[in-house]
Amino acid sequence: MSNYVLDASAVLALLNQEPGNNRVSEILGESVISAINLSEVIAKLIEKNVSKPDIKLVLSYLNLEVISFDEPLALFCAHLRPLTRDLGLSLGDRACLGLAQQLNFTAVTTDKAWGQLNMGISIEVVR
Repeated sequence: MSNYVLDASAVLALLNQEPGNNRVSEILGESVISAINLSEVIAKLIEKNVSKPDIKLVLSYLNLEVISFDEPLALFCAHLRPLTRDLGLSLGDRACLGLAQQLNFTAVTTDKAWGQLNMGISIEVVR
């Protein structure tokens, strides 16, 4: 059963063995990811010249359920913009938060700024 929505930063912390990776590893089997956040992860792997076969291997290892970014989620995330603008949150950040709200899961990130949010969305900052 899933309980967490992973932000791209959390997945990258795991893959790069950065601070917070242990916590992400603990909850990986209980987590989902937005297609937008997965795209961010893949883009970072491409920037590091990871080959397509190796990217597929990484995604297989992660074994995350990928949730589509559909119209209702897009509308919800758009409404988060005014609430998160001052903290500089990106569309990917709002996609993670919006999906967590929609599923009533905890959003997991390494971005300390999220700790300042008070929107009724459960957030765990792993570093």
